Amino acid sequence: MSPVDIAARRIARWLLAALGAVMVACAPAPNLALAAEEAPATAPAPGDFHMKDFRFASGETLPDLRLHYWTLGVPKRDAGGHVTNAVVLLHGTGGDGLSFLRPQFSGELFGPGQPLDTRSHYIIMIDAIGHGGSSKPSNGLHMRFPAYDYADMVTAAHRLVTEHLAVQRIRLLFGTSMGCMHAFVWAETYPDDVAAVMPMACLPAPIAGRNRIWRSMVISAIRHDPDWKGGEYDREPVAGLRVAADLLFIAGSAPHQDQKTWPTRAAADAFVAAGEAALPGKVDANDLIYQLDASRTYDPTAGLGRITAPLLWINSADDFINPPSLGIAEALAPRIATGRFVLLPISERTHGHGTHTWATAWKDLMVDFLQRTEPAH
Repeated sequence: MSPVDIAARRIARWLLAALGAVMVACAPAPNLALAAEEAPATAPAPGDFHMKDFRFASGETLPDLRLHYWTLGVPKRDAGGHVTNAVVLLHGTGGDGLSFLRPQFSGELFGPGQPLDTRSHYIIMIDAIGHGGSSKPSNGLHMRFPAYDYADMVTAAHRLVTEHLAVQRIRLLFGTSMGCMHAFVWAETYPDDVAAVMPMACLPAPIAGRNRIWRSMVISAIRHDPDWKGGEYDREPVAGLRVAADLLFIAGSAPHQDQKTWPTRAAADAFVAAGEAALPGKVDANDLIYQLDASRTYDPTAGLGRITAPLLWINSADDFINPPSLGIAEALAPRIATGRFVLLPISERTHGHGTHTWATAWKDLMVDFLQRTEPAH
């Protein structure tokens, strides 16, 4: 296979599975035909939760907000009828619930005897507002869709779990990238509803500095493309999306892995050409604007002390989006009395920001965390 073909396939996989924060997962987006094989205990069951007249933090309302979700396994209940084995998985920017069925994640965690064995765990994978099968701008409202933020996304997901699925206490709340940030918001907003929290690849601090800059650059590139037409385009704004593809790749890149994958100038140049051509047609420009801008109000720093559940927070040292050199994690981790922060050193097992999807890099830490937080019976 030529370098161009390899590049085209890899970038298309990233963009279909997730954008920006999770695009470095470097694996095929799962499909239902393979789901049973990738999560051997059971095939994922889809569902939808409709919330009438949902009110957003901006004051806007949506007559019918739909949250799509997938489940694996079955709920187990105690003598009082309460679900005891629920695991909620929160995906990254541009992704969806099925992102967690990538082999390097599900193949390490969901099978018999593995940490989240679907024979003993009830796994809930939610498509956040603006993502996957949930309500989003591309459904028809375009830029008239309510300006949702992370607080709205967590509120809606919490209602799905507690009202629709009748899970009052989550055994494990696990989030990657954007889902990592959602996990922090969830744990401090609903501290009594989670037994253990595992945020992966984020910082519990406002999106500022370079992290906000590259997001703003993507949004600006799309908005300044003449074909965008204020969001009412009849064809995707290709020029803006090409810039988006470049910036999203850089944000999710891992230099030590990229050097091995594209070791020559020709291979690297071929990847760029294929990558820029792959984004248009795979992603809706309006959806992407909303997804990247939803982090604008995120700031959980003041509420970190309200987190009471045991928390294992893991970042990797090769994460471009959350570079350890900022020192933010070390400064904020002590505010979480029940928390532990782990920085994974760069190794053959880390993949930049996307390390959160490669379970072999942190699986042993999860196993230990689950054992230490196992509730008494």
